[in-house]
Amino acid sequence: MTTTLTAKRPEDLLAAVPLVLGFEPEDSLVMLTFGADHQFHARLDLPRERDHLEPCVDALLRPAIRHRVQAVVFVVYADGGPLVRRLAQQLSRRFRRSGIRVIDCLRAHEGRWFALPPRADVPAHGVPYDVSGHEFRAAAVYDGRVTLGSRAELVAGVAGDPTAVAETERALVAAEPLNLAGLIGLVSRSLPHGRVADTDDLASLLLALADDKLAHQAWSGMRRDEAAAHVTLWTDVVRRAPDGLVADPAAILALAAWLAGDGALAWCALDRCLPREPGHPLGTLMSTILTEAVPPATWEERNDPEEWCEEGA
Repeated sequence: MTTTLTAKRPEDLLAAVPLVLGFEPEDSLVMLTFGADHQFHARLDLPRERDHLEPCVDALLRPAIRHRVQAVVFVVYADGGPLVRRLAQQLSRRFRRSGIRVIDCLRAHEGRWFALPPRADVPAHGVPYDVSGHEFRAAAVYDGRVTLGSRAELVAGVAGDPTAVAETERALVAAEPLNLAGLIGLVSRSLPHGRVADTDDLASLLLALADDKLAHQAWSGMRRDEAAAHVTLWTDVVRRAPDGLVADPAAILALAAWLAGDGALAWCALDRCLPREPGHPLGTLMSTILTEAVPPATWEERNDPEEWCEEGA
């Protein structure tokens, strides 16, 4: 988003969260950061057990300290309950002990927001809010930002298309892997169109990506200014790839999404990569990058992309 949004009240924060995430969160803990060396925001699934609270807090505190965040706002999207209250207490205590100001901690549920912990100036039954017509939404539309109704919609966007997958499986029977020149050429030709037009070419591409050295050539030279085009292309590949060959293009999609500033999409891509191949080199690297909130700007500061593989190992 290129427009600067200035939040002055809780409703402004609640309007901003879906815009920075790209979707309307549910059963989530969201952290907005302010004054960091590299600005970032984060979302986690809500912990379901008391033993999961500390790892949840650690996952947010570690990158906040690393990037020298000065202040945060937490928004919990959930019904109330002892676990949510305890989570809010641990967040506030741990962040303040680390010298990070907690501006506010809110809970949002079914069109009402609540203070965590309860405050005298906020009704116990919550405050109704509706951000559908908020000025931040208008700014997002102006900037061309699309906000999905849920994370499930984002997940669906990278799920396999059964018809397309079946076509690819038939093409794989007689396919041969591309060599390096063929791989680079196919990606270059397909990038402006956002898809690999020929299913036979797609099958040969997938077989080539199974070679780690060839796969490295497919992603190591990616530039931030073309990341959005790569997101479109590799989304197409991921949706048409059989499960046994989806890990490689999904990892490349995660990289492209991160470079394009879409961390939520990057995580969804990793959810297609790592369950199929837990030790995938690029997938593991991207998991580390996203967990530590490494800013995309650092990508082109590296002289040797191999350094990224070594750090992710």
